[in-house]
Amino acid sequence: MARFHPLKVTDVRRETRDAVVVTLRPRDEDRDLFDFTQGQYLTFRRDFDGEELRRSYSICAGRDEGCLKVGIKRVDGGAFSTWANENLAPGDEIEAMPPMGKFFTPLDGAAARQYLGFAGGSGITPVLSIIKTVLAREPKSQFTLVYSNRQINTIMFREELEDLKNLCLGRLSVIHVLEQEGQEIDLFTGRIDAEKMKGLFTHWLDASAIDTAFICGPEPMMLAIAASLRDHGLKDEQIKFELFASGQKGRAKARAVSKVAVVPGTGVQATVTLDGATRNFEMARDGQTILEAAIAARLDAPYSCKAGVCSTCRCKVLEGEVEMAVNHALEDYEVRAGYVLSCQATPVSARVVVTYDE
Repeated sequence: MARFHPLKVTDVRRETRDAVVVTLRPRDEDRDLFDFTQGQYLTFRRDFDGEELRRSYSICAGRDEGCLKVGIKRVDGGAFSTWANENLAPGDEIEAMPPMGKFFTPLDGAAARQYLGFAGGSGITPVLSIIKTVLAREPKSQFTLVYSNRQINTIMFREELEDLKNLCLGRLSVIHVLEQEGQEIDLFTGRIDAEKMKGLFTHWLDASAIDTAFICGPEPMMLAIAASLRDHGLKDEQIKFELFASGQKGRAKARAVSKVAVVPGTGVQATVTLDGATRNFEMARDGQTILEAAIAARLDAPYSCKAGVCSTCRCKVLEGEVEMAVNHALEDYEVRAGYVLSCQATPVSARVVVTYDE
């Protein structure tokens, strides 16, 4: 099971008015643990006034850059992102889990593929990691990026994308779509919706040539893009998602407390295995998730977003039945194999047995 390790902050660079790029260095003994795959993220934790807060941020470095970087955009009211933007400095230490996530596709140095990426705002961070790695490791492949922002001064990594275009002439194309600023081509102004996708495929994108599409950004944008991709012939296995969790504002207590008191003998008999240790306890039949119950039972269960987005809290149901309220992270084959997001899973049977160790 993944655990937290200290990372040294070696650089903090202002990217836009409300975003920073943080360069991190693991300890020598942890270096292998932080060997990442393009498109993955790190889960950080920090105490705010005695309360633990966890947040996930995507790695924006390519695999061949020899460093670990994340982009952190300030969220209005967000305690962690505000602290990172205003207070984090070189020399600081911050705790993080090793890289996680499946927002990638295996690369082949001999392949000549056509990739298409859609990013909204800070959704560019994992897509940038993918772009850099594809350009470096698949020299015959090409990448087209459609990047949506409010206005030009909010574009993260604008200069870096231009540098990549110049370095890899003819292999990287970038289409900027700005919601609040007019551009020479009307199609590139406004929100990315079904109508704009239709225009893009009519005038700029060849759907038949696309091997894999990556989408990262707000859910409404992602759903519209995915629907259009399917309408133009792409199969589900060709479309990769990374949804950014919303509603991660303010402070959050480390220990969740069930809204429903458990009267002995009336709850669900739960068995949870974590790091090789198994614990039995009784949890509420209604209103309490597996994650909440595990934390209440003083198990150090992994989690980050608590919104069904990041998959940090994934566990496997060995016995009993559960229902997930939200699932933006697990693939269908994982669900069929018995995996659930414990932050969204509530039991519907009298007994449930889960493990975090598979």
